[in-house]
Amino acid sequence: MKLLLVCTSGGHFSTMRRLESFWCNHERVWVTDWKKDTKLLENGEKVHWLPYQAPRDMLAFWQNIPRIFKIVYSEQPDIVISTGASIAVGFAIVAKLFGKRFVYVESISRSEELSLSGKLVYKFSDEFYVQWPNLCHKYPKAIFKGYA
Repeated sequence: MKLLLVCTSGGHFSTMRRLESFWCNHERVWVTDWKKDTKLLENGEKVHWLPYQAPRDMLAFWQNIPRIFKIVYSEQPDIVISTGASIAVGFAIVAKLFGKRFVYVESISRSEELSLSGKLVYKFSDEFYVQWPNLCHKYPKAIFKGYA
């Protein structure tokens, strides 16, 4: 199974790395922005570097859409997995347009309400994981499997 691992640097990247027990046994390609923490991917991982897309930055969102189409088309992943943040929105939309499964893992910092990215990708997600069980009551599609 081929995975496309999509996340921004910082906490979202840390969350994706904590899911290594799942993704380490699969063919994978990363999509992230280049920062101090993510540069370690240069050692043995296939990576598509995208410019950082700040939350609510619609210009960056629209500039990334053609790149996202190219990545999903060229890589042909079986599943696109994202831990956020705003970069997840474009990948959720494009993944669904290509008939790909999209899985989202919400940030552990979101204990009462979903993030803006989480709210936007919720309807596109085939699986939507949260790290607080009480969110499952507010969002019926949400799945709690513990803390990542």
